[in-house]
Amino acid sequence: MASIFEVFWMLATSMSEGLEAHMWFEFSEDLRLRGTKCLVRAQKIPEARCRRICGLSRTPRPRRQVNPRAGFPLYLGTASTQVDLDVPSLKLELLASLKSDIAEIFKTELQESLERALAPIKNDLQTVKIQMADFKVKAEAAISEIKTTVGEIEQALTVCSEDVATMRNLIKSLTASVAKLEDRCEDLEGRSRRNNLRLIGVPEGPNSCSTTAVAALLKEALGLEKEPLLDRSHRSLHPKPKPGERPRAIICRCHHYKDCVDILRRAKELKRINVKDFNIAVFPDHTAKTAKARAAFNDVRRQLRDIEGARYGLLYPARLRITYNGVEKEFVSAEEASSYVKTLANG
Repeated sequence: MASIFEVFWMLATSMSEGLEAHMWFEFSEDLRLRGTKCLVRAQKIPEARCRRICGLSRTPRPRRQVNPRAGFPLYLGTASTQVDLDVPSLKLELLASLKSDIAEIFKTELQESLERALAPIKNDLQTVKIQMADFKVKAEAAISEIKTTVGEIEQALTVCSEDVATMRNLIKSLTASVAKLEDRCEDLEGRSRRNNLRLIGVPEGPNSCSTTAVAALLKEALGLEKEPLLDRSHRSLHPKPKPGERPRAIICRCHHYKDCVDILRRAKELKRINVKDFNIAVFPDHTAKTAKARAAFNDVRRQLRDIEGARYGLLYPARLRITYNGVEKEFVSAEEASSYVKTLANG
């Protein structure tokens, strides 16, 4: 049995070829009724007109005769059974209905195909969306934790910076205090050694460093009127030398400061002291720091010996006083004193 689309196609073909529309009546009454309903639904053509077009009038169907000239069947009957068709209008209406139906079918099929094709992508996108949401939550939690940690670190660093600033100030104050205490200790130690003498070159031997032996040695070597009163005397704390090595120094303390000054003055005047077939030297007993500072002027003092008219003296604790042509200057730095002596030598 022909479908409704075949009916439309037959009618459209007959009209496009200029044929009569009487072939429409070759289809069954049921098919024509379906065509009528389709026309009414698709193009909103009045139902009475569609029934006339499809030959569904209540009058009985006329009998058919064949036109010998055209070769097409003719429908004979009363005037009421004649079909008055507006062929161009009907053609346009049928073509529009066909286009609309085909477009709707294509649209439906395309939509279903796209939905089937895009379903896995939608599922994947939904999965990715869920994963991204989960990742976002975790990332936000991690960032929040990092922010909290950074805040704690900043607070700790602030406290540490304040502590460091406080400690710097404290260290600066303590450093100044320690330097002051060191100077005081150095001064106290130097003052405690003011009455001390250091004897260099006395041979090692039993009782060679006793107060009695040292006092007798000083009287004999320096030509003193009487033996000086010594509180104590001993060898330096270095290891005992082997035979043939340089003997250790003897450190003794005079009871009276005047005796100490007199012994040092006589030793300076004699320069070289010879007693009992050996040479000795007598020096004041300074602290290590003071001795090092005074020793720094040794080169300058040797240079001053070669300059005629130059007088110098090494004052306590370590100050070099130079007098030349009536001009007196004091130096605490060996470099400055050396530069001044060079100007005197070149002048």
